[in-house]
Amino acid sequence: MVRKVTKTNPNTFELIRNLKKKSNEEEAAIWKDVARRLERSSRRKAQVNISQINRHSSDDETVLIPGKVLGSGSLDHKVQVVAIGFSKMAQEKIEKAGGECLEISAMLDINPKGSNIRIIE
Repeated sequence: MVRKVTKTNPNTFELIRNLKKKSNEEEAAIWKDVARRLERSSRRKAQVNISQINRHSSDDETVLIPGKVLGSGSLDHKVQVVAIGFSKMAQEKIEKAGGECLEISAMLDINPKGSNIRIIE
């Protein structure tokens, strides 16, 4: 028997709804993919360290994390990071490298088509 996971956090539930809606409006499959990843159980939600972002991204790139960004490691280039949440240390390191930290809901307004975004888990 497969159990359906329902989100109890109203903010997460609303974000998933908005992602699916934007995906249908803009015909951008990336938002539907991100919504599916956010619907997972909290055990399977992404937790990505700064070092992983540093390895898998290049300068002036936009990286989306369908979860939380943690502060382990260092970042040696400017990158725009979009995620559900950031640890205090991660946010400091990203901004120190000249990058930017954004919420996923803000990226929906900035880039509705979801173009040039790399998803890292």
